[in-house]
Amino acid sequence: MNAPIALPERPARERKPDWIRVKAPTGAGFNETRRLMRDLNLNTVCEEAACPNIGECWTKKHATVMILGDVCTRACAFCNVKTGMPRAVDPLEPEHVAIAAAKMGLEHIVITSVDRDDLSDGGASQFVKVIEALRRNTPNTTIEILTPDFRNKAQAAIESIVTARPDVYNHNLETVPRLYPTIRPGARYYASLRLLETVKRHDPSIFTKSGVMLGLGEERLEVHQVMDDMRSADIDFLTMGQYLQPTPKHAKVMDFVTPAAFDAYAAIARAKGFLLVAASPLTRSSYHAGDDFAKMRDSRAAQLAKAR
Repeated sequence: MNAPIALPERPARERKPDWIRVKAPTGAGFNETRRLMRDLNLNTVCEEAACPNIGECWTKKHATVMILGDVCTRACAFCNVKTGMPRAVDPLEPEHVAIAAAKMGLEHIVITSVDRDDLSDGGASQFVKVIEALRRNTPNTTIEILTPDFRNKAQAAIESIVTARPDVYNHNLETVPRLYPTIRPGARYYASLRLLETVKRHDPSIFTKSGVMLGLGEERLEVHQVMDDMRSADIDFLTMGQYLQPTPKHAKVMDFVTPAAFDAYAAIARAKGFLLVAASPLTRSSYHAGDDFAKMRDSRAAQLAKAR
């Protein structure tokens, strides 16, 4: 009788520390938000990127809409969004986003997208159409966009989007330059930095924002250098959060950064002159974005009053 074949053991995934565990999403508000997104054929980064804050945000009827489909033309090592050849751009999407904002009664909305390297403008015109639809339908809603880097198309893309005048222009640097070849191979650190610098040069009144993930193997002084680079580009708002591995195929978590370490990074960032800093294990680009926008606007007003 043959001995049973021993199957290889699956490597155990590292247990998350208590400070980044969240409750499973439930409740009427959560279900209403999900139903609205499905009814309007809209995608959200909350779902596609497996955001840990989806339960809290959707219960409060806050959602980050992801335009230009749910398939990305790149394959970053940290991201859970599908990779492949995207479908055609939905011409009804801008109006559907505006309808969703009106039905949810949003005072502030965040619009992001997949990378669309297949499009001649990288998808910039769809961002413009969404901003215009929101201005028509919900004129009191403040608009925050979180764009890709528009590789090889950035100049024209930025000019068209800035002309549409979002209130906040966000583009995440994601990690330190040394880790780009493995974590964000399709992008270039200094190109992303120049993108945000260009936004400010075109329209200094638009708030600029960028974020980094911690726990990918970065060194403390490398993070400080990223802060300095951001300030050189006149970026207003820095977000910092813990990287979480979406699946075993993605980049591993090298370190779970403690809340105390996040607080220390935040103190250093504030000393460097950012208008606003959000740094905690669960911080994400659009987490509490509406409240943060109000704080950032107040901070700028106070800064201007002081300068008079």
